[in-house]
Amino acid sequence: MGVIKHATASVFLFGRVDGGWRLGLIRHPRFGRWMLPGGHVEPGENPAEAALREVREEAGLAATLLAPHAGSLPGYPAAARVPVPVWITEQDVPPERRLASAHVHVDHLYLAVAGSASPTTDPELPFRWYAREELSGLEMFPDTRGGAELLFPLIEELAGPAGQPASAGTSKL
Repeated sequence: MGVIKHATASVFLFGRVDGGWRLGLIRHPRFGRWMLPGGHVEPGENPAEAALREVREEAGLAATLLAPHAGSLPGYPAAARVPVPVWITEQDVPPERRLASAHVHVDHLYLAVAGSASPTTDPELPFRWYAREELSGLEMFPDTRGGAELLFPLIEELAGPAGQPASAGTSKL
């Protein structure tokens, strides 16, 4: 039997806080680290829907995904396009509550802008905004830190100066 793989979605969630861009992170109780909001894709949802749901649940915020723009696929009969992630990675995961054996998370990593800096619902986990210069002192996974370092210099252009997504087709991703 092959390796069991679960679809997951995580979000590099940026917001305008005190006049500057900040990255929103949750404190994960199991790992004891600051992490991106995210989790498993549930039955009946795609990874983009899971990403937005996880932001609502874990951070108490509404967000807009900023997806790389590849244009429309000519002649393809799709009624609606699903936002694409910035990255897709596979991560080995030790046994957990969902599965008692080691498995792989196929993580769809999205970039998003929060609709406000203050949670609109009670977050499930401790949540905080961090400036780029604050990341070096945080307990976080190296891939999260690396992704944040790549995205911080781009967020102003990708989201626009007012913190709203740039128009389609202008993405640097």
